[in-house]
Amino acid sequence: MGASRIRGLSPRREMMLTGLLGLVGAGLVFLAVRQGWAHVRTAAPRPLPGSDVRVTGQDLVPAAGALAVAALASLAAVLATRGRVRVLVGLVLAGFGVGIAVAVSLPLTAADAIAAVAGQAGSPGGAGSGGTAGSVTTGSAAAGGAQGGAPPIAGFPAHVVMTSLPGRALALAGAAAVIAAGVLVAWRGRTWPVMSSRYEPPDRARPRPSASAARRVPAAGDTATIWESLSRGEDPTDGGPEDRDRTSAERDRKPAADKVRRE
Repeated sequence: MGASRIRGLSPRREMMLTGLLGLVGAGLVFLAVRQGWAHVRTAAPRPLPGSDVRVTGQDLVPAAGALAVAALASLAAVLATRGRVRVLVGLVLAGFGVGIAVAVSLPLTAADAIAAVAGQAGSPGGAGSGGTAGSVTTGSAAAGGAQGGAPPIAGFPAHVVMTSLPGRALALAGAAAVIAAGVLVAWRGRTWPVMSSRYEPPDRARPRPSASAARRVPAAGDTATIWESLSRGEDPTDGGPEDRDRTSAERDRKPAADKVRRE
């Protein structure tokens, strides 16, 4: 999308499209880290079954999923900020995208996959729960078959097959979308509307009292003057000779106007 086309959109539409871009990017990262990035296969002599443990991107690169969650939080913050704060949020969002790209680009080794499987086997409810390393206690398998939930059998060599290329490419695409969304927020965010302003009451101009009304109504703190005027038999709301002359003139004009209307 070119710069001229972006400027041709309305600010609200720009904001919606940028938010959608960031959401798609974070979603791609979540989808990528849930794919299998490696398989740890252990061959055991018969009658012991072998094992084939699937290792996901979340097991190998947990930082990518965490940064995707942080990117979603930054997108929500864009709606509630304005001005320089919104520009700062956009830069932070782009930084999260860069962090995702760096995390999924780091080299992964077979030792990393085996360590991830060992962590699954040692964690409560992991692949190896219910048995110790070196035993197969989950489900049944044919002799020489594969058992997806079993941990690598201790004492036997494990073979690691890396299948992370599609998942990495998908995560990098999501990271690029998050970076682009952050750059757009930092570049164009100042011109976008604030979503919370629609719930604020509109500012209405209050009518100012006239000068004569201001003279007739005494100040609230001038209580002593009001009582002194009442004790002298004077009206404290009387504005003085000018107001009395104006009132008399209006009273004289009223009968003349009534006479004209009757004729």
